[in-house]
Amino acid sequence: MDTRKALDPQAIFLMILLCATWGMQQVVLKATAADIAPILQIALRSGGAAVLVSLVMLVRGERMNLGDGTLKPGLLVGGLFGLEFLLVAEGLRHTSASHMAVFLYTAPIFAALGLHWRLPAERLGAVQWFGIALAFGGIAMAFLGRSQAASGVPGNASGNVLWGDFLGLLAGIAWAATTVVVRCSTLAKAPATQTLLYQLVGAFVLLMAGAVASGQAAFNPTPTVWASLAFHTLVVSFASFLVWFWLLRQYLASPLGVFSFLTPLFGIVFGAWLLNEPIEPSFLIGAIPVLLGIVLVSGGGWLTQRLRPSSP
Repeated sequence: MDTRKALDPQAIFLMILLCATWGMQQVVLKATAADIAPILQIALRSGGAAVLVSLVMLVRGERMNLGDGTLKPGLLVGGLFGLEFLLVAEGLRHTSASHMAVFLYTAPIFAALGLHWRLPAERLGAVQWFGIALAFGGIAMAFLGRSQAASGVPGNASGNVLWGDFLGLLAGIAWAATTVVVRCSTLAKAPATQTLLYQLVGAFVLLMAGAVASGQAAFNPTPTVWASLAFHTLVVSFASFLVWFWLLRQYLASPLGVFSFLTPLFGIVFGAWLLNEPIEPSFLIGAIPVLLGIVLVSGGGWLTQRLRPSSP
């Protein structure tokens, strides 16, 4: 019997706080990029968070059992998690934080398609298929509008943004692939801390190697950079994920998923407010159906139940 409960004010508050935190991370990465490359910052935050998760496991008496069948899928999700943020880091060199937030958080769309294909219990309903069509239509509009703008911009600056947006979309696909592997492997029954540790270590190794190989390993240790590293390590990669896993254990997943559309929304608002990033009409026209599609896909089943007339 599923003992998870419906959302209460505590869960709603925590989800809004988490979405604001996740929406802020791309903005902070972009704001400090002149002093520390995003690829290096994500590598360092992943390594620091891995140490913290290891300490939590030690306190709880949990052991990293490599003989429990999780090693191969663990290495795979570690590689996918690292690839996701490698694409994010490279994409932020070309596009805005608000664009990255929207395209990265298309992940639930691709995850739903992957799970529909792999798990009978995750078959998509009509509402979710409509949400997927809506999201893909929005993605096409956003890219089409940007592509048309790029053709008339000297130096093809807008074309560079298009490339960054595309990398953000690929990062969302990598994130979705991570979700599918976790759900369809022995990691589905593994402790959340063990799965998170695989991801963090994989990201640290891959991104640190990428930073060194691409010549982006140097940084200027300003107070802002240290504050950013502390935020990303302690809040984003450590605390927020532990809170998210706790919420998934306590509350129904579908209504929690409905809140996922708030993350790119926060990313757009924070990018415009803190970085003075312009919100182009062509991008906004595409982003709105993408956000609506995320809501329908993530919480389609729950929304259908809520809207269905109750029996007399």
